[in-house]
Amino acid sequence: MELAANPKITYKNPAGKIALYQVFPRLFGNKKTANIPWGSIAQNGVGKFSDFTPEALAGIHELGITHIWLTGVPRHAIVGDYTAYGIPLDDPDVIKGRAGSPYAVVDYYDITPYLADQPENRLDEFKALVNRIHHAGMKVMIDIVPNHVARNYKSLRKPAGVADFGAADNTAVAYERDNNFYYIPGKSFQVPHPLNDYKPIGGEPHPLIDGKFEEYPAKWTGNGSRKAQPDFNDWYETVKVNYGVRPDGTYDFPSLPDSYAQKTASDHLLFWKTKEVPDSWEKFRDIALFWTQLGVDGFRYDMAEMVPVEFWSYLNSHIKQNNPEALLLAEVYNPTLYRRYIHLGKMDYLYDKVELYDTLKWIIQGKETTHKIDPILQGLSDIDAHMLHFLENHDEQRIASSEFAGSAEAGKPMMVISALSSRSPTMIYSGQEVGEDGSEEPGFGDPSRTSIFDYMGVPAHQRWMNNGLFDGGALTKAEKQLRDFYVSLMQFHRSMPALQGEYTALYPKPLDDKNSKSFAFLREKDGQILIIAANLDGESAQSFSVPVTDNLLKKLGFAEEQATLSKVALSGVNGLISYDESRKKLVIDLGPYDSAIYELKGKD
Repeated sequence: MELAANPKITYKNPAGKIALYQVFPRLFGNKKTANIPWGSIAQNGVGKFSDFTPEALAGIHELGITHIWLTGVPRHAIVGDYTAYGIPLDDPDVIKGRAGSPYAVVDYYDITPYLADQPENRLDEFKALVNRIHHAGMKVMIDIVPNHVARNYKSLRKPAGVADFGAADNTAVAYERDNNFYYIPGKSFQVPHPLNDYKPIGGEPHPLIDGKFEEYPAKWTGNGSRKAQPDFNDWYETVKVNYGVRPDGTYDFPSLPDSYAQKTASDHLLFWKTKEVPDSWEKFRDIALFWTQLGVDGFRYDMAEMVPVEFWSYLNSHIKQNNPEALLLAEVYNPTLYRRYIHLGKMDYLYDKVELYDTLKWIIQGKETTHKIDPILQGLSDIDAHMLHFLENHDEQRIASSEFAGSAEAGKPMMVISALSSRSPTMIYSGQEVGEDGSEEPGFGDPSRTSIFDYMGVPAHQRWMNNGLFDGGALTKAEKQLRDFYVSLMQFHRSMPALQGEYTALYPKPLDDKNSKSFAFLREKDGQILIIAANLDGESAQSFSVPVTDNLLKKLGFAEEQATLSKVALSGVNGLISYDESRKKLVIDLGPYDSAIYELKGKD
């Protein structure tokens, strides 16, 4: 068998795997580098919609990205004075951080004002960004958080005829089907007792900071706490939305028959057309359709499993009626619910967090071995095309942080496995591709995660941004090489037909301890065969062999000795795969954090 020279690959296939890029607009274009804990906009700066220039979008598109997920767009509770634009002050006693959590939305029909150059034109500036992203060949996603809203939710920009959440609620009872919230009758809300000497906005004076927030009667907190004074670790800045789930957990709405798992979104829509549903369902339907009318192409749903699957059937079937191509992504962490939320809830994709993500993290940390990977991939094989793979997002630690791997290089073999082992789409979190380590002390947030609550500059990303040129001119050599790796890998991810086909584990079984951090697998479709291997050991090279069965031998074409393995160009990857014909084995040699990707082709 021959080993061909490394080819230059041209990536042309536009119909490959989906790739998402999650980004906080307030972080993306921020050029200030002070990073003062609890810093204000004046001190620490903030990015704007206008920072997503054609050059910036071209840099994102270069990563093989199909969808940009803009986090923090709907107006959420913030510490800042925008009263000149008709926006009342938010109370810092129920705000986490100074920039505020994007998951404590105060008005779903409005835009976060600090993201606009001219806050009075914030809706038009957002629509202009949507148009620029579309022109750059990508689609737009935003967050919708149906489980909870900000404690002080009040829409200033709702369309005529739309009632606010809670406006018509019967607050004398804990529950009614068409109440939007749950109540604790007879008790007033109390701000939680702070922990670790916590003070809102770091102790800076503010006219509304008094340890109090007026709410009578008290509402249930977003994570389900039924206490008038929730714990400091509860989602105390939010209140839980009622979807017709009684306090005892029973449902006060029509059941969706299990047979609808096999039916289309159109069938689901017809089912709900004849049913009465709780008021909160209709409110969120109208919110989602408002954003689709602005050109938004999809949604990421926060903590979707805390909301009944029937609601998702209702909401998603309405969205798909308006835009059949809308991408609907849900955060679900309970594997026993995956298939219900995909098939009955009509979700396109779910997070593969608690299985593949957690396992790869444990392997890189030396807490687990690669023998866990194949059972996960096999166990999800019927829904793998619906599972989103990622190594970073706003909730998780940065790969380069000491709390995760301590090295951006460690992300390379993990990304090869995560991005290429199944039919799943892949997500990159802004800054991951240049090795951001999240080590800043932000204020409310903690190091290792780039803060979602505070105004910050993102140092490695800022070096790629290069003062608005978005050309990587200030990156270190190592950061440039890392980004080159991500560009090559993600364009490969986008272009190879085999990555949407069959998966076969090649790693020898049973696994031995020596090779417990290496993994090899095969992908094939329509005659294209890829052999992929990765070493998750950052200290030692790995050399191992994979027995080639008769079936695999036939599939690979080795029996006639008419096959060549051509190494796929992937910057910084030097692994070697060869074939020992006498022993009928693939021999794989990988350096520390190394990978190898080969395409098998017949001889001309």
